[in-house]
Amino acid sequence: MKISHEKSKSGLLPFSKDHYAGSLFCWKIRQGIKFHIEKQRMLDYVSYFWSHYFSGHFKEEEEILFGLVRDKQVQKALADHQEIKTVFKNIETSGLQYAEDILLELSDTIDNHIRFEERILFPHLCKALSDKQLKGIGDQLVREPLVDDYQDQFWIKSKSL
Repeated sequence: MKISHEKSKSGLLPFSKDHYAGSLFCWKIRQGIKFHIEKQRMLDYVSYFWSHYFSGHFKEEEEILFGLVRDKQVQKALADHQEIKTVFKNIETSGLQYAEDILLELSDTIDNHIRFEERILFPHLCKALSDKQLKGIGDQLVREPLVDDYQDQFWIKSKSL
């Protein structure tokens, strides 16, 4: 994922790095579907990734970033978050018979959201926020990058497939 110079000097860079991990998550789910991996294995990964990544990422964006500007782009991002949370809840309650459809819906929804934030929202916020505000965002996001150490790497095609 190409990160613009404008973002790299701003406090939005940690969010862009998180988005790379989110895009990789979507790819892994699609690979699992392509390889006809047992659905429960993929659902377990989705649950892991929600608790170790997405829930915290959404909370940071909503509390640190989205409160600074209240316009239609931020409202769309908040609506996207709600939609993604709903899909995660549907995965928990739907059972295995609909798992593939819901996993594809989740991957598509997350990918579309990431594209929106990277291509539209973040450039907009870089213009709307002051350098001081952007630096303040970055100062609040000093943390270790996500390490996806999930043990069952179902997305890697084994020689037996």
